[in-house]
Amino acid sequence: MNPCLKWSLIIVYLFLQACNVSQDTTPVQVPRGYTAVLRISENGRQMHLGPFVGYYFKPRDPGDLKRLDFVCFNERSFYTKDLPQNAMLYEGQAVLTVLPKVIPLPEYKGERICPVFESRIPQAWLVTRPAPQEEFIHFHSCYDASGPVYTGYWLRHQAATSFTYDMGGRVGPESALFHRAVPGPDHNFPQIVEFDFGPSK
Repeated sequence: MNPCLKWSLIIVYLFLQACNVSQDTTPVQVPRGYTAVLRISENGRQMHLGPFVGYYFKPRDPGDLKRLDFVCFNERSFYTKDLPQNAMLYEGQAVLTVLPKVIPLPEYKGERICPVFESRIPQAWLVTRPAPQEEFIHFHSCYDASGPVYTGYWLRHQAATSFTYDMGGRVGPESALFHRAVPGPDHNFPQIVEFDFGPSK
């Protein structure tokens, strides 16, 4: 099976399972100024970032989307079974980056997200990480009306507390996503580049 399709199916399965994790519909208490979706203009083109389960973003400077702060909550118990629903998991930073066009963008296979894991990430992409590079290890693309784009954000996750990142108990140690987080920079977060086709696909 195509690796991109394989991981897409896994991610979609986990997302669908998460919808049934809890009947509690208590909303997350999002800090003032944070939003689930950002709209970005680049040379007349409109792009978006988000929404993702539990993630909320805020520009460092309201007039500049190059650097963001973000928070991540255990919304719908999506990320860990160790902590209560809606617990704060991460605070972090995101830096706008355009990846070199060294390989084509993925084709749409029916799933929103197409991940590229560590062993398949081109070195030309890795060198675009901001400093400290060992902490900016997760890239998420923006998307426009036609799908993912090379423009996106390198994310630096800093855990607010200790927990096992087990997708709410739905994955185990055999998964590339499974790891233990401790307070501070999450060096164990999987190195991954995610291309996003957008929620309307």
